[in-house]
Amino acid sequence: MGFPLADWINQHEGLPHNLSQSGMKYSLQRSLKGLRPRNGSTQDELQRALAETLGVDPRRLFLTHGATEANAVTLWFLGVELRRELGRTPRAHVPALEYPPLQEGPGWSGFRRVSEPTGSDLRVHSNPNNPRGTLVPPPATSRNGPVFLIDETFREFTPLRSAATRGDPSIFVTGTLTKAYGADALRVGWVAAPPEWVDRFASFHGNMVALIPQASIDGAMSLLSRRDRILRESRELFRRNERVLHRMLPGIPSLSAPVCFDEISRKPGGGDLLARWAVEKGVLVCPGGLFGDSRGIRICLTQRSFPRDLLRYLAIRREFLDGAYGSREGTSPAGSNLS
Repeated sequence: MGFPLADWINQHEGLPHNLSQSGMKYSLQRSLKGLRPRNGSTQDELQRALAETLGVDPRRLFLTHGATEANAVTLWFLGVELRRELGRTPRAHVPALEYPPLQEGPGWSGFRRVSEPTGSDLRVHSNPNNPRGTLVPPPATSRNGPVFLIDETFREFTPLRSAATRGDPSIFVTGTLTKAYGADALRVGWVAAPPEWVDRFASFHGNMVALIPQASIDGAMSLLSRRDRILRESRELFRRNERVLHRMLPGIPSLSAPVCFDEISRKPGGGDLLARWAVEKGVLVCPGGLFGDSRGIRICLTQRSFPRDLLRYLAIRREFLDGAYGSREGTSPAGSNLS
């Protein structure tokens, strides 16, 4: 349907070993037990509740149908505003290894993407980074510097405060209930706009973004009423799986999100080949090429079956690096070609 990463995951979702699910969907067994929607909640109540979790003025928080929409409408808004302000096509920098919609979004929003941050008018990144799972240092902002769009989809797997709390006039922040809360079905996200941009963004958002459905509002308010319990379970499961990962696959850095990037090759293509072969053997991982680096693959640490899923993946990985895939294809061994 035009989003290759989602297509890849959805087409192979029924495999026995799923290491592609980046959110806590299906995994929160204790904290969600017996949870019922908080019927009759209002959009304003949800706006205030989410703003409180971020530590921002509710007037700065704008509801969306998930982080993807939050990023899209922010890029669209900034594409128009910066072009008007600068009198030219604005330039956007996105790191080479990044979540696909963050890579593609600036181009669809009227920006010219540039390879270096110097001279850019907008800088876009996720924090923690998807697919690495590691933190990005806080941006150094200045009055005449670029605007930042920071996607904090995975931030609540850590105790870190949102970048929005700084109230920096250069920083837009987006987030969602999808990952740490496992609330894929609710489709609730948000944009936290800088104070200086609130009035302009409010007008844009009011005209261009539909209201959140009542069922999503009720469900989201119910989740937030158990926020501490839900995040405790999410973080405990993530950290348990991270310990397994570091024991079984040394070399992966400490993580701040339940995703990591396993770079198995020094040459392009190795990660994508392994991902395709793993699918044939019942293991679903995400090809690194979808994130901008085909040398590796993304592994997710969100499922309770992670230890046995990872064990199976590592067995396939060893076979792959020993040349079994290349031998089957009638080419040189994968290990000698890709390492």
